[in-house]
Amino acid sequence: MNRIERAALILLAACLPVATQAQSTVLRGNDITESALIEALTPRADPEGGTPTAATPGVRTRSIKIMRDQPEAPGKQVTKKAQASLLITFETNSAELRDEAKESLDVVGKALQADSLAKFNFAIEGHADPRGGDDLNVRLSQARAESVMNYLVGTHGIDRARLRAEGKGSSELLNADDPTAPENRRVTITTLK
Repeated sequence: MNRIERAALILLAACLPVATQAQSTVLRGNDITESALIEALTPRADPEGGTPTAATPGVRTRSIKIMRDQPEAPGKQVTKKAQASLLITFETNSAELRDEAKESLDVVGKALQADSLAKFNFAIEGHADPRGGDDLNVRLSQARAESVMNYLVGTHGIDRARLRAEGKGSSELLNADDPTAPENRRVTITTLK
């Protein structure tokens, strides 16, 4: 392995934890604030007009610019995926919301009513850990997403047409090293176009 190949591998290894960390942030308890949700759910244009990256703010590189093989169409604005993963808790093997979950969803309801988010629609994704089998987990995660959606509609008057419930089962674990970790049983809200 020559010096350039070694440097490329070191650079790649240094970048991997940043991408993983950027995707694994789950808002919990007091971290679920109206301002944090508005920030996470507001779509942002990529400053260079290219493909969104997984880099986090504050991470800088020197003399490296990632370029696309095929340039984007002129004038096409690319937006970064706007989403917030929340630790919304449920009773075991149930879609019934716990009191702590309702408190968090009260904050979500206020954020979705904010002027800056009022024009957007949202996917509410239910996620499960792998216990219980694929079929059960898909049904349970769908029921949990619908439970969250129904709470936001019924309690906060969010227009049902702005929300879409989607059960993901255990297909998108955030913590694959510990499949039963709480962050694998979460709700993710994603801004739709």
